Amino acid sequence: SLRAMGVHTIISVDGAVPDVERAATYGLRYVHLPIGYGGFDEERRLQLVRATRDGRREGPVYVHCHHGQHRSAGAAATVVASLGWDTPDAMIERMHVAGTSPHYAGLYACAAAATVVPDEVIDGVDGDLPEVSRPTDLVRSMVEMGHTIDHLARIDAWNWTTPEDHPDLVPLAEASRLADLLRFVETPVPGSKDEASATSLARLLEASRREAATLEDLIARTRDVAALQHQLGMVANSCLACHERLRD
Repeated sequence: SLRAMGVHTIISVDGAVPDVERAATYGLRYVHLPIGYGGFDEERRLQLVRATRDGRREGPVYVHCHHGQHRSAGAAATVVASLGWDTPDAMIERMHVAGTSPHYAGLYACAAAATVVPDEVIDGVDGDLPEVSRPTDLVRSMVEMGHTIDHLARIDAWNWTTPEDHPDLVPLAEASRLADLLRFVETPVPGSKDEASATSLARLLEASRREAATLEDLIARTRDVAALQHQLGMVANSCLACHERLRD
């Protein structure tokens, strides 16, 4: 459908890892620039503007997130206003039409604050933008994992359905995000500065990977609230074991 519309570039602002290889079979390329529900900083705005401007040279650009209502609408609105294609007020109205939740005030704030970016500023942004963005750095990955576990706890409080006050949280998507973060995080190898700690961390991370993968698989197969609560507890316990041993 996207190729029929002339789209060549997909800008994903979702946290999930894009299926780059499958997209390529349809002649599509990804630019992966994840944003949060609370908005995004100036560096990310300029990257989104650069990706959109360059992508438009080949045809329409598709801005993607999980639902297509919240993060993608906020990113697209900000980019359009930043390129001077329409006003912030008009784009905020488009966000309302798209169904962007009023709970995501930060996304609306990004669109409202958008000013036109001069061409020379856009040209100064590195155009070599990632097809897949993975926070492999251990500290950044741990922060992202913490946010994702918070999201899963919120979902758990809503009996494993999407929370009404956070409509972009989808159980399987959040579980997959956590599993991906653990799959791709840098694992210290023996021989590093503190070999005992590195070995212990590698072992504990592997345990967390197994628990997160089990949760991901379970959500795909069942809506058994008790089973999901139990498995989320197993994930949390595996994280706690690592923190108690190596962080705290």
